Amino acid sequence: MDEKKFLAEKFEANRGHLRAVAYRMLGSTAEVDDAVQETWLRLNRSDTSAVENLSGWLTTVVARVCLDMLRSRKSRREEPMGPHVPEPVADDAYGRDAEMADSVGAALLVVLGTLAPAERLAFVLHDMFAVPFEEIAPIVGRTPAAARQLASRARRRVQGSPPPDADFDRQKNIVDAFLKASRDGDFEGLLAVLDPDVVVRADQAAQRLGSQAEIRGATAVAEFFKGRAQAAKPALVDGSLALAVMLGGQLRVVVRLTISGDRISAIEAVADAEQMGEFDVALLS
Repeated sequence: MDEKKFLAEKFEANRGHLRAVAYRMLGSTAEVDDAVQETWLRLNRSDTSAVENLSGWLTTVVARVCLDMLRSRKSRREEPMGPHVPEPVADDAYGRDAEMADSVGAALLVVLGTLAPAERLAFVLHDMFAVPFEEIAPIVGRTPAAARQLASRARRRVQGSPPPDADFDRQKNIVDAFLKASRDGDFEGLLAVLDPDVVVRADQAAQRLGSQAEIRGATAVAEFFKGRAQAAKPALVDGSLALAVMLGGQLRVVVRLTISGDRISAIEAVADAEQMGEFDVALLS
């Protein structure tokens, strides 16, 4: 059999599976079509003579394409901050798209839409399609253990959290208020969003940039942050609200926040390049 014809037949046999993976990753039928088409183009450009499991190879490729699309969506700030509502799905000639959407459920897609791209990929591939972490790891650029942690974190959020709505907005408002008060040198404004027992910790790299190793108590923390945060931007770090300190267009410090109730109860500054490389960071508007 002609090789191109063989590949075309194999691709068509896997098209439904590839669309299912892409839909769970993207939640957009238009982007699903783009992702599957790009997978077909990459198949035609690649030498697959040594590929033993073509279905697995195609799954990996479509996952990489979807991950790139999610990250591009974040970098262009096209994705609204807050719950993403998946597009309504119309039947194709065989009713396949509607069946695909029904099998996922809109509520699950809304929750998946709140995950960081790498978390979403790890969860979708492992929990929904049984792809081993050893195969997921190179897609997200992590070790198998780190990929397992991504999926575990995503699983906890999917199983234990309702679709985010007012809670996300509430926490985002707290982060925005903290940033504004810090930039404006508003001591009272900082106290209003800090837990009385808030603790700040910084790694050695962050300490070299001017952070203190540890600061305890709202008064001391407010004094430290008063007039700072000029280069900080709100961000999602591994799917959680945080701050990203950008200097010269480069990420220099990740500031992880713990929000308890209506106050920030813990702040962790991480500037170690290797550790930051393990984070999935998406700037928010």
